Amino acid sequence: STLILLYNKTKNKINLHKEYGDLPQIECLPSKINQVFMNILTNSIQSIEEKGEIFIETISSGIGVKVCIRDTGSGMTPEVKKHIFEPFYTTKDVGKGTGLGLSISYGIIEQHNGNIDVISEPKKGTEFIISLPISQPTND
Repeated sequence: STLILLYNKTKNKINLHKEYGDLPQIECLPSKINQVFMNILTNSIQSIEEKGEIFIETISSGIGVKVCIRDTGSGMTPEVKKHIFEPFYTTKDVGKGTGLGLSISYGIIEQHNGNIDVISEPKKGTEFIISLPISQPTND
């Protein structure tokens, strides 16, 4: 559903490669997880200046699922990567971004007892690996 919303920003600019594994249903707040996908995919799209590619892959391990989103965009330096989950941190021009998307995404994944890992190199793109458990711990 997130890709449908972003279609106008990707058409004629980005080749999308989707490799969806067979995933079990997981305990989550779907609207919150969609917000994470929206934030990461929007950043991926914005990091691609002319034409590029975005790869989305889903994997199940039995106890959890992984969603990997990789782009061929501008990538990040280690210094930038260190700060991307901080509130209000942005590398975008004034008025182009609030610096809240990845901070909010990090919090949502944390609330779901998951992780976000980031692999990035300048001029080589970025990969976000989102790991989520299938079931949430009970509060007994």
